[in-house]
Amino acid sequence: MRRWIALAMLVASPALAQDPDIGAALYRTHCATCHGLEATGEGPMAGALVIKPVNLTELAAQNGGEFPLIRVIKRIDGRDPLVSHGSPMPVYGDYFEGVFDVPLKSASGQPVLTSRPVVDLVAYLQSIQRSEPD
Repeated sequence: MRRWIALAMLVASPALAQDPDIGAALYRTHCATCHGLEATGEGPMAGALVIKPVNLTELAAQNGGEFPLIRVIKRIDGRDPLVSHGSPMPVYGDYFEGVFDVPLKSASGQPVLTSRPVVDLVAYLQSIQRSEPD
């Protein structure tokens, strides 16, 4: 019973503090090779991919001004795979998949569970959003 109460409290509460600085470090380590240091989709491996990496600074602008939180979380943690180079993205899946034990509140107010590294990476991605696409 206590376990269920603890789980219900975890899901009902917002995520613990998100750290965009940790997310930036994770981005440079795991994402910049394809998406580029500026997150514009121009990383050194972009030319080798079947599907060009998206400009991550325009996710909100390309989605009516709203950051597509659930889609981004699921793309990173592997629940919504994108096969762009012969295998699902992310190529670092084991690192980001982890245990889905951290809730983030979506725009609808519904929590979505993911891992701590994804929470921090998403915080970074949200911090670099432009208001209008190039």
